[in-house]
Amino acid sequence: MFRTNPSREFQPETVNIEDLVPQDHLLRKINETIDFSFIAEKCRPLYCQDNGRPCIDPVMLFKMLLIGYLYGIRSERRLIEEIRVNIAYRWFVGLSLTDPVPHHTIFSQNRRRRFQQSEIYQEIFDEIVLQAMQHGFIEGKQLFTDSTFLKANASKSKFKKQKVTVTPKDYVEQLEKAIDEDRMQHGKKPFKKKRIQLEEREIRVSTTDPDSGYMVRDGKPEGFFYLDHRTVDGKYNFITDVYVTPGNIHDSVPYLERLDRQINRFGFQVEEVALDAGYLTMPICQGLKEREIFAVIAHRSFRPKKGLFFKWQFKYIPEKDVYLCPAKHELSYKTTNRSGYREYKSNPQVCKNCPFLSKCTHSKTYTKTITRHVWEDAKEWARQNRLSERGKQLYKRRSQTIERSFADAKELHGLRYARYRGLAKVREQCLLIAVAQNIKKMALLLSKRGKGFVIRLIYQI
Repeated sequence: MFRTNPSREFQPETVNIEDLVPQDHLLRKINETIDFSFIAEKCRPLYCQDNGRPCIDPVMLFKMLLIGYLYGIRSERRLIEEIRVNIAYRWFVGLSLTDPVPHHTIFSQNRRRRFQQSEIYQEIFDEIVLQAMQHGFIEGKQLFTDSTFLKANASKSKFKKQKVTVTPKDYVEQLEKAIDEDRMQHGKKPFKKKRIQLEEREIRVSTTDPDSGYMVRDGKPEGFFYLDHRTVDGKYNFITDVYVTPGNIHDSVPYLERLDRQINRFGFQVEEVALDAGYLTMPICQGLKEREIFAVIAHRSFRPKKGLFFKWQFKYIPEKDVYLCPAKHELSYKTTNRSGYREYKSNPQVCKNCPFLSKCTHSKTYTKTITRHVWEDAKEWARQNRLSERGKQLYKRRSQTIERSFADAKELHGLRYARYRGLAKVREQCLLIAVAQNIKKMALLLSKRGKGFVIRLIYQI
């Protein structure tokens, strides 16, 4: 019999919030498998110990933030509203059905007053990585690194032009030493030390978010962006490093420093790395070779002027330290310049009557010059790695590891856009997104491992 009950009155009931959360809910799995107790100890030095009002539990505070990143809730106002009405969210952060939810300004005030100068977000990220290592989910043998861009909260049309000083690269001293050694091996005097003249260049600086960088890349959108440089482990695709820079910083600049940080912080014994073409630079190839790490770096092709021979058609003979041109004539060593390139030049008397002259050079002096970097051996070593069967298999895994990690972060956790303004706040966003991805993966893996353990016990009984 059809009927309606529009005037139903709800009676007071005694319920346990624990019973209202489904047993297979993601937050229940996270709560059962992840230890968040370390957060209180990490935050203790940031609070006054004997004065002021009692604080909101920092574990609750970070759990609330993690809910926002786990479920892609961009607004902190909306996050508080969701926690107010969602039973699972209340249960996860430790609130009963009647407990008041903190005001949304708690996040901004803590971020501005308490956490601004601290490394608390990095410490929380590191602790989750260490927990994953304890469970055997991270080996630290295969690492995959790449970067992706986040659109800054700034208009690309609101900027001012400003001259900045270009700081010298970290590897300059090492390169100068290699140049001097190379010149002495060839019987030439080392260069006299000259005063480093700092270069200035003009860049666009956003008037809305000055920390962001104006990015101009082929195939990429143009405007003010941040770059999230990320490394994942090859075993279960856990994120092991996150580093944020303005969008106008090249991918290769922070790589070796961040690699060393992972080795020192987590004790990784890195055996293999896979990188895209943006990391194919002489310092990175040399650095990885010195660290005895099998490196696979994508190829970046360069085309000569139309109608001229490719550089690879000139074969280097290390025993004689000469190049052979396609006509089998030798190009002999002349000097090593300050940029670190050896110069090999042909004999103009021979080239003048060569039938391949028009395809070799357009020089009016009939001289062909080939340059070879003092670290060129390291680049050729990386090329051989890429062409090997081991290298091909390793590089193929990038689409299943680092690229998938970025795809999940953008589609599910809000990595496409910077929520805040300023490098420190965007770094907080990227670190907490990585934490959310790691704890989600770890909880699911531990949950499956526990089910498998129970099934094995049943079969044994």
